[in-house]
Amino acid sequence: MSTEKKQRQWELADRLHSAAIHLLRRLRLQDLASGVGPAKLSALSVLVFSGRPLTLAELASAEQVKNPTMSRLVAAMERDHLVRIAPAKNDARSILISPTARGKALLLAGKKRRVDSLANALDVCRKDELDLLEDSIEMLRAIIRRL
Repeated sequence: MSTEKKQRQWELADRLHSAAIHLLRRLRLQDLASGVGPAKLSALSVLVFSGRPLTLAELASAEQVKNPTMSRLVAAMERDHLVRIAPAKNDARSILISPTARGKALLLAGKKRRVDSLANALDVCRKDELDLLEDSIEMLRAIIRRL
């Protein structure tokens, strides 16, 4: 591979990285309406979209934090009625954490606010630009699978 191509790839990766961070920061402003902090929303998202109860260790691993940190976060989420904690049937020392109906509704309402905000921002795009964006999303998904 040529040095020129490698440099172009690096520059594109740098610009994409920056654009992704800026997009997420802008959309994250919508999360303020939930009244729940970003760490709780992130952990709640993992629980809601996992489709099954998770152990504390699984949730900590998914969020890339240590178990004691996740334990404090889960306790706070339980006080806020966002999650339910139950003992694991096969291991008395382990717990299973699942989102409550309130937690799931709060998370999905936040997602709707973010998607609505982004959809409104796309109002200025022409059809050909929307088509290009759609193709780009598919390409991004393919790239993400290779990471």
